Amino acid sequence: MSTVLTNFETWKHFLEDRLEQAKSMGMNEDTIAKLAYEIGSFLDEKVDPKNEQERVLKQLWDVGDESERKTIARLMVRLVEKS
Repeated sequence: MSTVLTNFETWKHFLEDRLEQAKSMGMNEDTIAKLAYEIGSFLDEKVDPKNEQERVLKQLWDVGDESERKTIARLMVRLVEKS
């Protein structure tokens, strides 16, 4: 996954592919949002940001409470849906 994180556009395309897979498996938006939150938590704990965009997302994640982090996760899902 480390090469995916190097470039933000590549990361967004990776997320878009995973989102399409989740939808094709019949996952609803709430389930997808929960998974996005779990992925965000994992990345926050285990992965160093590889570019400016990821650093900003990490800073926002770090200052946010659980509700705000869930909002960030949902917004990331929307971002890749719209791209």
